[in-house]
Amino acid sequence: MTFVDTGAWIALSDRKDQNHGAALGVYGRLKQQRERLVTTDYVVDETITRFRYDLSHSAASQFIDLIEQVERTGVLNLIGIGGSLWQEAKAIFRQYDIVVLSFTDCTSFAVCQKHKISQVFAYDQHFAMMGLTLLS
Repeated sequence: MTFVDTGAWIALSDRKDQNHGAALGVYGRLKQQRERLVTTDYVVDETITRFRYDLSHSAASQFIDLIEQVERTGVLNLIGIGGSLWQEAKAIFRQYDIVVLSFTDCTSFAVCQKHKISQVFAYDQHFAMMGLTLLS
């Protein structure tokens, strides 16, 4: 399984993103390997919000369509944050007071820990800092 973070979703979807070409390459390899993708409702929310403010409402809506399409194919597992994941994310957030982590990052780390995910499709170095392998 590979966790997909906001930066990867943006790079895949925005042709003007500096990482667009590299992201297409990573996604192509993951697709060829039939890798199962995992993301969270927090990451999807963060991505939709970035598209809405940085690009347009249309771009945000197209991203929603993409997530729904990939989820329907069974390739993507969209995990909702609640219960024990919420508790673990709070604990991670409180533990790392020196490093500036977003709460969304903490929810992502909690999911990776719970599901034993070691590789992340991301452009955020915080994942490497947490001992995860970056695919970017």
